[in-house]
Amino acid sequence: MGDEIETTLLVMDNLSSTWMMEVEANSTLPPKHDSYYFYKTEQLTFLWIMFTMIVMGNSAVLVALLLSKNKKSRMNFFITHLAIADLSVGLISVLTDVIWKMTVSWLAGNVLCKLIRYLQVTVTYSSTYVLVALSIDRYDAITRPMKFSGRRRAHALVIVAWFLSAVFSIPILVLYEEAEIDGQFQCWIDLGAEWKWQLYLTLITVSLFLIPTLIISACYTIIVITIWSKGKTLTGQPKSAKTKHPADMDSKRASSRGIIPKAKIKTVKMTFVIVFVFVLCWSPYFIYDLLQVYGHLPITPTQNAIATFMQSLAPLNSAANPIIYCLFSTHICRNLR
Repeated sequence: MGDEIETTLLVMDNLSSTWMMEVEANSTLPPKHDSYYFYKTEQLTFLWIMFTMIVMGNSAVLVALLLSKNKKSRMNFFITHLAIADLSVGLISVLTDVIWKMTVSWLAGNVLCKLIRYLQVTVTYSSTYVLVALSIDRYDAITRPMKFSGRRRAHALVIVAWFLSAVFSIPILVLYEEAEIDGQFQCWIDLGAEWKWQLYLTLITVSLFLIPTLIISACYTIIVITIWSKGKTLTGQPKSAKTKHPADMDSKRASSRGIIPKAKIKTVKMTFVIVFVFVLCWSPYFIYDLLQVYGHLPITPTQNAIATFMQSLAPLNSAANPIIYCLFSTHICRNLR
């Protein structure tokens, strides 16, 4: 019974690391749990492909934005920070995971164990919170167009996003430490009691996924309602009014910005797709991990193989964003070419 509890806790540890894309148990469980050493070659291959896509894609976006004539626009400002966060996920999180999976043991010492884990969590939070900041900015652009000017608010949103990411990651400096597991050193976390693992993963889910998703959903719900209501107001205008007083109508539209500019609508669509991909990539991970940590899924090699696949979906968000930028932003594609 003791061995079973130990195994469960080890798996919970691996599933609770939201910034990791592998189940670490395949390198740290005792020899009698050899069944957990699953698909190591396939995982390494997938991680290398993921690393290449994230680094090349986001680096190309940053170069394209640097060459853009409109690089000082608010939208490009947010995309730049989102690309920096996604690039950091590749360089700090994915690359570290690849190297660690190849070496099996943790070879960097206790200080780097804490520091690297902290940075992994920080860049994961930042990738999410910058997206929240971008959604709030699009909300302002559509609902309060007359007050939508200057870059001071955009800078404030991004600074808050990075600040919260750094602050929320501080507990990692205390929780993680180098420990000897089955004769090998690992960068490990041991919370002990099962309820602590449940609380730990629940807090991560709330701060990294649930609250950001609710804020983003609220922003886009109001955006859609605003666009719909303005569209109905314009289409409801009598044709005679439009034809008899074109100058007055143009003046009214210009003053109230009754028509949402196509460029602004396009940025809203692009941000919506980015958010959709974010939810699509992260929701299976959190749902599966919560089900497992609360005991609704059995601890078996098959279930952990599924868990590994679920965890691999999360960084796809950082790999997919550059593709979305290119699909919706013609100037980025043009600069890349």
